[in-house]
Amino acid sequence: MRLISFYAIGLVFGIGIALSGMANPAKVLNFFDVAGNWDPSLVLVMISAWLVTVVGYFVVLKRPKPVWAEVFNLPQAKQIDAPLIGGAATFGIGWGLTGYCPGGSIPALGLGLPEPFIFVAAMIGGIILAKFMRSRATFAQTAQSTR
Repeated sequence: MRLISFYAIGLVFGIGIALSGMANPAKVLNFFDVAGNWDPSLVLVMISAWLVTVVGYFVVLKRPKPVWAEVFNLPQAKQIDAPLIGGAATFGIGWGLTGYCPGGSIPALGLGLPEPFIFVAAMIGGIILAKFMRSRATFAQTAQSTR
């Protein structure tokens, strides 16, 4: 049942991304083109997503634990640091250059176009590189602290 609910949630998310236009890079790039062919319709999509998130957190966090897990896995870090800024900048640059964000690129794979496949491959490569760099940094810190 747990796996079925995950697939159902993903399906609803993917349909929402597709219907909202977030899987269409031209629509996304026009949203960013405020000095040219600006398309403000994605503002409504983002406000709607924010409202659903706020209501969802308000309702869900009143529960003692998640339905399909033992504890809530919420971010613990509260500080703004270099990895956070670098990740946000990379996300924004990639979204602005390609018109794809991670959430919109997955449903766009169903279109069969090469661009979302290239984007997803680059995204996976970036995730692997970031994990490698983080593990190297952790290893270096551990090695330094044992000296």
